[in-house]
Amino acid sequence: MDRDELWRVVDAQRRALTDQLQELSDDEWRQPSLCAEWTVRDVVAHLTFQHIRVGQALRDVVRARGDVDRAVRDAPLVKAATPTTALIAEIRGHIGSRRHMPFMTDNEALIDVLVHSQDIMLPLGRRHEMPPHAAAAAAARIWSRPWLFRAMKPLRAYAFVATDADFRVGAGPVVEGPVDAILLLMTGRPVGLPRLTGAGAQTLRR
Repeated sequence: MDRDELWRVVDAQRRALTDQLQELSDDEWRQPSLCAEWTVRDVVAHLTFQHIRVGQALRDVVRARGDVDRAVRDAPLVKAATPTTALIAEIRGHIGSRRHMPFMTDNEALIDVLVHSQDIMLPLGRRHEMPPHAAAAAAARIWSRPWLFRAMKPLRAYAFVATDADFRVGAGPVVEGPVDAILLLMTGRPVGLPRLTGAGAQTLRR
């Protein structure tokens, strides 16, 4: 995808997600997400950080005693105390903007909204459409930057083939299926594994 198309997808994903968030009950906001230790509310709070300023990001890291992973994990837990309507409004306010988190790129903004939307909706039994071409672009980015995604280290020994998009990478036992399931697996979410086939998928299920 070119940059304009990437941001069109991001905007569409944000719009669809905020529409769905408005439908959630108070109980659904409290449910566990696919992200370890985060509820649905915590993930939504995390998504508001796309517009965080460099200064605030650095302050969060200082509070976490220099541990970037801890800062990324803990800051949304504080932000999650924000009223539901304000969280939704903040994400909706990002539509049309091309700002993203400091030290990241447009590609990571795409990955963030694609994957975290699934983190929210899948455990609630709700469907959130992920465009295959966008999922393929996100998966290609992850494959090209394995050091940014810890889940990728053991997956480099496999070949991934999408059945619904132009995406084929790697060499080794084949993992084949919908590209959204491949993307979830590459980001450490095995929830998509039952939808994948091939010798590689069989090995990963063991």
